[in-house]
Formats: sequence, structure tokens, C-alpha cells
Amino acid sequence: MKIYGVAILAACFLLGHIVGDALGKAFHLTGNLGGVGFAMLLLVFANDYFKRKNLIPAETENGILFWSNMYIPVVVAMSATQNVKAALSGGWVAILAGIIATTACFILVPIFSKLTKNK
Repeated sequence: MKIYGVAILAACFLLGHIVGDALGKAFHLTGNLGGVGFAMLLLVFANDYFKRKNLIPAETENGILFWSNMYIPVVVAMSATQNVKAALSGGWVAILAGIIATTACFILVPIFSKLTKNK
């Protein structure tokens, strides 16, 4: 059912939020650092895992695909709830976290792209 796809998304969001809060506390910030991004990564990895193990029915996959199509509005809405002002007041720590995350994305996207190409 599609509702299972939404349940998987909710679980990934909660885990991502926990990771983001822990990361924020590790950098002594009151905000959430990347919880939404971690949630989306968890959703991608969970979807891939379930597909490889043939554990995901077509209707559940449709629920996940629905949220994939809603990715940008959902990320914008969830990110709006985060305390951006607190993250920016963190100064160089917030800037350093942004630079590291952006650099990691630039490095990892080509690697993941090569790994997923069909032979």
C-alpha cells in the first residue's frame, strides 16, 4: 500500500531529525544540522535496500515515488521549521559544516553515478 511508503518516509524523517539534532549538539548549536538531508538519504538507501531484497511491493514503491516527486516542496517545508538563525549565529562552525557538506556532495555524486551505471 502507498501508506507503507509514507510510513517508511516518516521513519526516515524521524531518524534524520535525530541525527541532525545530535550533529547540532555536537557543534554546540541549538539548531538541527542537516536532519532533512539525512532523512532523504535514508529514504533513498532504504528504498534501494528493499528493492534489492524484493521486500517492497509495487504499491509501497508508489508511495515512495510519490514522495520522490514531492521532494523539493517537502524539503523546503521541513527546512523552514529549522532554526536557521541559530545555525548562522554559530559563526565559523556553521560555515565549515556547510563547506564540508557541499564538498562531500561534489565528491560523492560522480562516484555514486559511476557505481549505478548499467553495464
